[in-house]
Amino acid sequence: MRRWLRRHVDAAYERLLSREISGAPTHVAVIQDGNRRYARRNGGDAHDGHRAGVETTERILEWCHDVGVEELTLYTFSTENFDRPDEETEPLFDLLCAKLREFADADQVHDKEVCIRAIGETEMLPERVRDAVAYAERRTREYDRFVLNIALAYGGRSRLLEATRDVATAVENGEIDPDEIDVETIERRLYDRPVRDVDLIIRTGGDERTSNFLPWHANGNEAAVFFCTPYWPEFSKTDFLRGIRTYEHRAESWRRTRARRALALLAAMGESELPEARSIVDRFRDSLSTGDRSDLEALERADGEGVDGIDSSGRAAD
Repeated sequence: MRRWLRRHVDAAYERLLSREISGAPTHVAVIQDGNRRYARRNGGDAHDGHRAGVETTERILEWCHDVGVEELTLYTFSTENFDRPDEETEPLFDLLCAKLREFADADQVHDKEVCIRAIGETEMLPERVRDAVAYAERRTREYDRFVLNIALAYGGRSRLLEATRDVATAVENGEIDPDEIDVETIERRLYDRPVRDVDLIIRTGGDERTSNFLPWHANGNEAAVFFCTPYWPEFSKTDFLRGIRTYEHRAESWRRTRARRALALLAAMGESELPEARSIVDRFRDSLSTGDRSDLEALERADGEGVDGIDSSGRAAD
């Protein structure tokens, strides 16, 4: 009876969260933590936990499709994981090989045009895993409706270090002028193909740290972060939707901050900043509190003609 009631309560909460969500992040990155602890708690070994975790991986692809996420990155195997004993890593490598090939051949992947690709120091992986990666990438290379990045032999700082070394070598060889180095110069050297900025990082398993995961794409974009206690095999759609809600709250906070800063510029009447400030207020007016809107209306009345892009009724022009 208790289990039946819990399922119905969870289902009702999931429906409530689904109704509350009005928009989805473009790129979600997930640190799939807790597979081994889940296995130990249930009397199994690490491989049992990894197998259970794969089932969650298959489900989250569906959840991303349901809410409109366009890119998903899964932190699957870090460079530090090579320090684990062979009796743990070898079964995991076998599981990766099997699932990469299975995903690459799945009707669901092709129907939804999922592009599978690996990011990280993949040359460090065993040959059989590299072959499976190449197969999955080859089979899905032409798709672009949804991108699934699998972080294998991945280390965020080491990836940045390699990209920096590549740029330094190019400068030394006269291929790049130092004054021409910009964001795109680094990004082109991080991965073979572009990776979108990360909007939301989810970490399961209870730890509250991002573990050097996609530092360039997440920290630079000030990504929202959602930490939750379930181990990865227990991660549910309700947990996923709570993460999406965290992203929405973070995005709304960002919009409100931008609007308030723009309003402060308008109040200060700095001529050089006015055009940009007026544009920001026009875009994010709905994010302002009632008090801030009153201040804006007072500025409009004082100005006589209103803020560019906002009509006399206080609504943003089309």
